Amino acid sequence: MLFACVCVIFFAIFQTADVFSYPWHASCKIKWVVPTTCETVRNQLINQMNQWQGDSNCGQVDDCPSMPCGQNCLYEFLETQEDGTVKGRHLTPVKRYSDSLTFQFVEQSGANSCKVDAFSTSDTWYAILDSGTNYCNLRNLLDGTGLSGSDGFQEETSDSVCTQYSSRDCTRY
Repeated sequence: MLFACVCVIFFAIFQTADVFSYPWHASCKIKWVVPTTCETVRNQLINQMNQWQGDSNCGQVDDCPSMPCGQNCLYEFLETQEDGTVKGRHLTPVKRYSDSLTFQFVEQSGANSCKVDAFSTSDTWYAILDSGTNYCNLRNLLDGTGLSGSDGFQEETSDSVCTQYSSRDCTRY
């Protein structure tokens, strides 16, 4: 019992002091503001997942020192929930590790833009570090739609909510 109390106290101190700059599990939260309607963003994300379904587009990156490079593949659209939330999955090309994707949309009234809360998390229970893979799962998908290149596009994330965000390499993952 004493050991459990000490662990809880250390956990609370470390979290409050921001000693660990990464989430405790390999995952990524991103907030986007996209200058178009939420319906457009939702439909384009779903279409991109469907276009990158299967492994035919895996490894399409030139000048790659070693695999895995080019993970614009193995996406799967799962469902759109009643509230408009989109759920999907991405598998890594080599080991086929599974990551769950969630996109929530809020129309920005008067601004003709959509606020998107995007989340990717490893389905492997013991995953702690991911070389930025969960960030790239989300960003590669949005880049594939072309929406991230729109004037007025905004992105907000950090290492504290996105595992290894500052060391990501989305040309590889």
